Amino acid sequence: MCGRYYVDDETAREIEKIVRNLDRKLHVERTGDICPSQRAVVIRGENEHLMADCMAWGFPCFDGKGLLINARAESATERKTFRDSVQHRRCIIPAKGFYEWDKSKEKFSYERKDAPVLYMAGCYNWYGDEERFVILTTEANSSVAPVHNRMPLILEPEELNDWVLDDKVTEYILHKTPVMLKSGTEYEQMSLF
Repeated sequence: MCGRYYVDDETAREIEKIVRNLDRKLHVERTGDICPSQRAVVIRGENEHLMADCMAWGFPCFDGKGLLINARAESATERKTFRDSVQHRRCIIPAKGFYEWDKSKEKFSYERKDAPVLYMAGCYNWYGDEERFVILTTEANSSVAPVHNRMPLILEPEELNDWVLDDKVTEYILHKTPVMLKSGTEYEQMSLF
């Protein structure tokens, strides 16, 4: 489960380069931790092209209490809440990395080893007068599994156009295994032996 992600200054500059190529009007306003309900930059499709936009993170729950911030990639097309969004309104959430907490409540950060931007697969929908997104999660690979059994569905740079614009590859991408990530903690536990 991905409940918080972050954008640092370097990543914001990289995202702005991507955004500049897509839509000159948008500026990455928020760096640091991005929490559910906050607005953040996403990349979505419009008229067969990628464009950047700002959306709030989380679909409102039906009972009006809380937010749905993640959707399971394996079953999103079967769930009424996410089916139409995954089929027709897919997006990309760019970040430096994301956090997971283990059973002892220790926080771990996860980033790509080979790139300054990590692209998380998502989908969005209209609620009232605003667009809102969720992050798709999948079974954790061996780089995340020691801490948590779920992780965001990570897209490769060459998959971005296909994820957003090509309905034929959606099912394949929903079931792929994400790239291995590097992890870190705020402190390192020391051992005497």
